[in-house]
Amino acid sequence: MSVVLTELHYLPSIPYFQQVLGAEKLLLDAHEHYHKQTYRNRALILTAQGPQPLTVPVVDGARSEKIRTSEIEIDYRQNWMHRHFRTLQTAYGASPYFGYYADYLQDIYTQKPARLWELNLTFLQLLLRCLRWPLPTESTTEYLAPASLPPTLLDRRDFLTPKNALAGAGPDSPSQRPYSQVFGIAFVPGLSVLDLLFMQGPAAGQFL
Repeated sequence: MSVVLTELHYLPSIPYFQQVLGAEKLLLDAHEHYHKQTYRNRALILTAQGPQPLTVPVVDGARSEKIRTSEIEIDYRQNWMHRHFRTLQTAYGASPYFGYYADYLQDIYTQKPARLWELNLTFLQLLLRCLRWPLPTESTTEYLAPASLPPTLLDRRDFLTPKNALAGAGPDSPSQRPYSQVFGIAFVPGLSVLDLLFMQGPAAGQFL
């Protein structure tokens, strides 16, 4: 595997990072059309009540005409940033490494980027640094049709979806190395990589 092509996710899951293991570069699709009810604006974390989604509200995300994901604007009429951070604090405040990463996350939320693309890219770059993973990342300069892709480029666009995760089957359920989690006894797969970082800290990259 040389280059992996995929979309940008909000606080990406462990499977998102697993799919680029061994890649020389991550290519992010900046020219795809936005899809509703996907991980583009949603992340899954573990709370005392079980897995819970964190969703970033977007402007006109439900309109019928097509719009590029990179042009989708975030809806700041709701104080979702405070709610997301407070939820993370409540869920992971007792984890070994939450305090180690909390300030970095809060700094990004307070920047209030205009577009979802900017928010997701900033979080991805932070998470790669936290995982100590120097993976080169680039964005597409035009739309790449599946039929035109070279054999060295692995297309993983919409490979991970909430629908597959809820069904408990398909490519969204890869094998994950279990680790201790804050809540419950049975291991819960498919969560944001934050769940792993807060529990394993600098060793998190070894569990991918």
